[in-house]
Amino acid sequence: MAASGTGRAVAAVAASGTVAAGLAVRAGADGAFAKYAGSALYTVLLCALVAFCAPRVRPLMVAATALGLSWAVEFAQLTGVPAELSAHSTAARLVLGSTFNAPDLVWYAVGAAGAWAVLRAADRARG
Repeated sequence: MAASGTGRAVAAVAASGTVAAGLAVRAGADGAFAKYAGSALYTVLLCALVAFCAPRVRPLMVAATALGLSWAVEFAQLTGVPAELSAHSTAARLVLGSTFNAPDLVWYAVGAAGAWAVLRAADRARG
């Protein structure tokens, strides 16, 4: 594994790039593609944040943690609490969403799988 500082720097760049990709998708696309690309990128961003917080954790655990968090947020939307918070806060809307959408669960897994593949390849390249 890379040194903690190097791992955090790479994770921070990955998080920034993921946010930029999400904004680009929002600006340049609409419909189902934009929605589900955003869902996948949400989990990719969580992977980058988990890797930032725990740079020595194995790629599979990073991806699994991010996927679990994504699913937890999606299922929390069934309670109505995220919708209430989102009605009063743009930040809450961006982080928690508001409405449960079952297909998002699949797209979160797609994002986690993609991030895992990139993390694993980078881990192997570092030797």
